[in-house]
Amino acid sequence: MTPTATLQDSSSQTAEQRQAVSAQALAAADAKPTPSNLNVVDSRAFRQALGHFPTGVAIVTTRCPDGRAVGLTINSFTSLSLEPPLVMWSLVNHSPSLEIFEKCSHFAINVISQEQVPVALGFANSQVKDKFSLVSHVDGEEGVPLLDDCVATFVCENYRQHEGGDHTLFIGRVVRHTTLTEHEPAVFHRGRFANLTTPSGDR
Repeated sequence: MTPTATLQDSSSQTAEQRQAVSAQALAAADAKPTPSNLNVVDSRAFRQALGHFPTGVAIVTTRCPDGRAVGLTINSFTSLSLEPPLVMWSLVNHSPSLEIFEKCSHFAINVISQEQVPVALGFANSQVKDKFSLVSHVDGEEGVPLLDDCVATFVCENYRQHEGGDHTLFIGRVVRHTTLTEHEPAVFHRGRFANLTTPSGDR
């Protein structure tokens, strides 16, 4: 008898009462999740999972206003747009080079070859003081260092910057680029450098 009585009570609700109940249900559904009911992602496990995605490796270079050359190793480089020609990379917010790249007018992304892995390791090592002594280089038209013998080099205008959690995203508008097809690119996978198992060749 109780379910029948409940059904009769519900059917006898006014339109205003039914609208009020619906509004309460929608409000509950739209409520923002609280930290207690969010899924917590373990940062170490997340980083290990990301490492299963193979990437290339590049050295980003620029110059300070005082003329000092600055460079660092990244594997966050990616293409973004063909029209206009845009590329993107990211830098952790506690990097001592962050402000330099935020204020520079141009930077170069030098995609390294397998033979240049020691150079990339040197640019990633904060203990190496004169990183540019590790590789021959020239200054481009915009004054940024361009590393020799890279598989590809992209000279970019510092086009946009965006906050991305604990990193800053740098979007570069490519003003010129070069490629060397006789070299195979370095590959980074699961926390270590690797080689391509099948040469890509000249396409």
